[in-house]
Amino acid sequence: MKIMIVNGPNINMTGIREKGVYGKRTYDEIKEMIKEEACKRNVEVEVLQSNHEGEIIDFIQRAYFEQFDGIIINPGAYTHTSYAIHDAIKSVECIPTIEVHLSNVHAREEFRRISKTAPACVAQMCGLGEFGYVLAMDALIQMKK
Repeated sequence: MKIMIVNGPNINMTGIREKGVYGKRTYDEIKEMIKEEACKRNVEVEVLQSNHEGEIIDFIQRAYFEQFDGIIINPGAYTHTSYAIHDAIKSVECIPTIEVHLSNVHAREEFRRISKTAPACVAQMCGLGEFGYVLAMDALIQMKK
């Protein structure tokens, strides 16, 4: 099984910014944890991050052409604004996509409670910190069976 994990703007600053909201683990530590958990599950993962909307769309489209089995996406702030990322996910709807957020977006500012991208996904996980990525991976594995 091959899963692409796409992270949006400012996710690379995890462990540096707002530690009370996003946690103390750095982005590199989170990536390493994801790769270790994937290895335990015999899953090939590619973890990507971009602060640029178009590049995130390119990643999603690449998942289709390179025949990934699933996508886990943390669109960052694009969650609340990007119809383009929504459309990219819909364009590859043959690949199950799960939206993940480190924080509980529903317990934060009003604008964070609305996701433009989640309706294109099969599920949304939030508030579980970096373990949301692992749970999303497990969900994709179960969906593949």
